[in-house]
Amino acid sequence: MNELIDIEYLIRLVRQQEAERQDIVSALQNCKGGHWSENGYYSFVDSKNPNLPNSDWQHEECIVLEQHEKGDIVIDLLKDGRIGGIEFIDLIDK
Repeated sequence: MNELIDIEYLIRLVRQQEAERQDIVSALQNCKGGHWSENGYYSFVDSKNPNLPNSDWQHEECIVLEQHEKGDIVIDLLKDGRIGGIEFIDLIDK
């Protein structure tokens, strides 16, 4: 799984399903340097030692985007407003 994700597509989904969440749109527009970290998960922030005081990963909330063609998508938002990662449910091994 070496392909990049389509950020513009995700932004369109957020605008359709979570129209009041401009913060998510802005965070997606600022995502840089992501990579597939595990099956079905595209990571932007190192999740090593999550939520510990010195960790870069301080989880705030998850947003679920319903999407029929490729399965639901879960966006992990961090406390500082960044996107930690994006999980593509249909890509997870069952």
